[in-house]
Amino acid sequence: MPQPFLFRLIDKAVFDYKMIEDGDRLLIGASGGKDSTALVHYFAERKKRPSANFDFTALHISTEITAKLNPDLEKMFCSWGVDCENLEVNVLGRLKKNRRMNCWWCSTQRRTELLDYAIKNGFTKLVLGHHLDDILETLLMNMLNKSELSTMPPRLSYKNYPLTVIRPLCYADVNQIVQHGKGFGYINTTCTCSYQDNSGRKDARKRLEKLTGGDLQKKQHLFASLKNIKSEYLP
Repeated sequence: MPQPFLFRLIDKAVFDYKMIEDGDRLLIGASGGKDSTALVHYFAERKKRPSANFDFTALHISTEITAKLNPDLEKMFCSWGVDCENLEVNVLGRLKKNRRMNCWWCSTQRRTELLDYAIKNGFTKLVLGHHLDDILETLLMNMLNKSELSTMPPRLSYKNYPLTVIRPLCYADVNQIVQHGKGFGYINTTCTCSYQDNSGRKDARKRLEKLTGGDLQKKQHLFASLKNIKSEYLP
């Protein structure tokens, strides 16, 4: 059976950015959404290859505003031979006085827990489900709000501890992942908390849509431009 197109895109990203090395222990942040589900599925299939010399674990972070993993999705993971661990954290209790709850704060706290868990348990790589649109939206947010040219890199190695973050979906846009998920009948759990309106990412998503018209090739050109910098023509 041929590889699904999305998995071929992930293969290319893994190769281009050397995301998997012999003996790696990977921790996948399983949010319950289509992006991380695609990654769990991909690594479950990749693990079957004769050349596979890595291990991986899926971890879901649940909070008082984000539920545990959908039981039906857990069954789907089990059908792929994957057990998903759950870690409960209190996000609202960490919010500083007079600060408003928002998506950024919640995602930052959950990512911190993933990082801490990975470091404490000897994982070498943390696998996150950010895709091409996420990377470009972050680029726009940082340019417009922080006056800096930066985004979420496909591979980021930390200097202070032996852990690397990888984003194997960096070549895939949201539409490709949606179509892939529909084809495989993924059970998709999305956040429905009341704090989503207080999110700058929604504005960035609209800006990216206006900028590219949703055209995949234009998104790919934007991503490629980050590796084709002509510094002599910049201030």
